[in-house]
Amino acid sequence: MTIEAATNAAYLVAALLFVMSLAGLSKHTSARAGVVYGIAGMTLALGATVVRAVDGAPPRGVLLLVVAVVLGASIGLWRARIVEMTGIPELIALLHSFVGLAAVLVGWNGYLEHGAFETRALENIHNGEVFVGVFIGGVTFTGSIVAFLKLSARMKSSPLMLPGKNVLNLGALVGFLVLTVVFIVNPHIGLLVAVTVLSLALGWHLVASIGGGDMPVVVSMLNSYSGWAAAAAGFLLNNNLLIVVGALVGSSGAYLSYIMCQAMNRSFISVIAGGFGIEAPSSGDGETGEHREIDAEGVAELLTNASSVIITPGYGMAVAQAQYPVAELVRSLRDKGVDVRFGIHPVAGRLPGHMNVLLAEAKVPYDIVLELDEINDDFDSTSVVLVIGANDTVNPAAAEDPSSPIAGMPVLHVWNAENVIVFKRSMAVGYAGVQNPLFFRENTQMLFGDAKERVEDIVRAVSVPVG
Repeated sequence: MTIEAATNAAYLVAALLFVMSLAGLSKHTSARAGVVYGIAGMTLALGATVVRAVDGAPPRGVLLLVVAVVLGASIGLWRARIVEMTGIPELIALLHSFVGLAAVLVGWNGYLEHGAFETRALENIHNGEVFVGVFIGGVTFTGSIVAFLKLSARMKSSPLMLPGKNVLNLGALVGFLVLTVVFIVNPHIGLLVAVTVLSLALGWHLVASIGGGDMPVVVSMLNSYSGWAAAAAGFLLNNNLLIVVGALVGSSGAYLSYIMCQAMNRSFISVIAGGFGIEAPSSGDGETGEHREIDAEGVAELLTNASSVIITPGYGMAVAQAQYPVAELVRSLRDKGVDVRFGIHPVAGRLPGHMNVLLAEAKVPYDIVLELDEINDDFDSTSVVLVIGANDTVNPAAAEDPSSPIAGMPVLHVWNAENVIVFKRSMAVGYAGVQNPLFFRENTQMLFGDAKERVEDIVRAVSVPVG
């Protein structure tokens, strides 16, 4: 068997493993196996690519390739080992930027190093691939950088509202189409420089124009962009596996973005077009009433006497790393005969599945972790709801205030419960910058402080024998 035939066979197996990985990641119970399939597929693909590349290559080229693989693997393992769970969203955004940059570099290399073409039609196709690959890669690169800066709080989460921002975005797209036609007919390095600068600027503006409340959708969208960028690079490199993987990532990322837009009552087109037609939300810093406070002992008493409890976690739980004491609290309450379940909003945290992963990590049973549409009707008959680190996903303004920036967004109807306990460090607004009237409802009480410490206090109080 030749090296090329063996490589193609390895690519086919790797592609199947990637499909199995996506299927596995669609369910909690099979997610771990999905990750293993993905790792196995990427290891096989990378190994086959290295073998194919070094076959007949000069020693200097082999050395550079080995150094690149070792350096990249070392950095990846280091970052994966030290990153906190709360830092995963911005790390993913940063990794997307690498894919975009790689696509830009591959596109430039395809223009500078291409050989002779048999026909003019083949040359035109190649030029189109170069131009489109550079454009998608550039948008992905700077867009992902902005997403990283917003998610890591190195940049304000509020949307950038330049005058005529929608005209700027549409103008950039029209300019790209015109430049593409000109480049295909008469390729020139000046046009390639122009589209590179245009794509970098557009990527920055697209994501900067989207508010922090929509960042989970943006990360998913950039995941899709990175897939299409990889597919474009695959065409230029004549790598079938890269085309297949890019198409898988691109299509699955686009579908996930669409599902998340539905979950947030956002227009899919508006979000991918950089917040087209969406105005910046007000800061929402003003108070809307007086809040009531409660201590850990009071919460423990409510929980002990409750017949049913629903816990709705959010990003604050991840930041405080409160999932372990929360799991311990759940075990204690269930031992006392209390029905305890979790209500998970589709965009709780900064990524889809963020809360599910944290709870699984703390050994919370899968069968008591329910999605919004599975549990929303049960709040009416619930004794106590614990809102731990969630804000925008439990905001009644989304359902009751048509003028709210999050109006129409499906939220967890926690306010319908008999008692609502909100864990927060302060009365500050959520990531979307919108005040939450839930905090001032008559059946709501605030428990201030670090979520992990407060839950630990409640666990100790619940564990104290009565009498």
